[in-house]
Amino acid sequence: MKEAALATIQDLSDPTEKLNRLREYLQAFMLRSLHESEAFSSIAFVGGTALRFLHGLPRFSENLDFSVYRKDTYDPMKWMQKAKRDLFRAGFQAEIRWNDRKTVHSGWVRISEILKEAGLSAIENQKLSIKVEIDTRPPEGETQQRSLVTRHLTFALCHYDSPSLLAGKLHALILRPYAKGRNWYDLVWYLSHRPPVLPNLTLLQNALNQTHPGLQLNANNWIEHLLEKLETLDTKALIEDVQAFLEQPNDTELLTRQNLATVLNECANSG
Repeated sequence: MKEAALATIQDLSDPTEKLNRLREYLQAFMLRSLHESEAFSSIAFVGGTALRFLHGLPRFSENLDFSVYRKDTYDPMKWMQKAKRDLFRAGFQAEIRWNDRKTVHSGWVRISEILKEAGLSAIENQKLSIKVEIDTRPPEGETQQRSLVTRHLTFALCHYDSPSLLAGKLHALILRPYAKGRNWYDLVWYLSHRPPVLPNLTLLQNALNQTHPGLQLNANNWIEHLLEKLETLDTKALIEDVQAFLEQPNDTELLTRQNLATVLNECANSG
């Protein structure tokens, strides 16, 4: 299995693309292991990596994000231990750390040797890391779907639908104190669909109320909230955040204040 991972990057010359595609193979491996553990009877796949695996978002992602929807079968340590065994049997040297002290449980899958074998590091023990986060108290109102995915490997997933995934993205865009280029790029991708994907407003409102009840934000006004954010955005910082993860490097040209305002206003007018 390690040979298959290395084979996916053997013809690539750009180190950044090699790292992205190698990490993505290992993400698929983790998702396959979670599928075999029946983890998706308890958790749903969310976030930017879900957009890529399920809908072909043309940017790579670092983390695997999930939300709990059934707590009586939730057993992340069992799933992580199986993933470590699976990685070992496939020829990977992996360590896994897990922290369940906060509402969002988090852990790291760190794989040594693979970066040196891929020609991406001269240091044998330098690790390729994948962060796993599971929200154990997500806001209510999502719509779930189940899909069969084939990206490097084949596995079945429970995941949020596109409007619910967009609601999560908007929640981060509206309330996160710092701007991430990856989130703004994903928004452009969403709103560039014809017709554009519109958010699950029930889920977005519940998320806003749960995290910042005192602000009394209205999910129906999400476009206005984002247009206000645009006024203070450092677009250079947005590009620096996202450029290493784009399939098409020229897509950074989309992240101008004018382009972002255009897609938001077009969405407002289409409604």
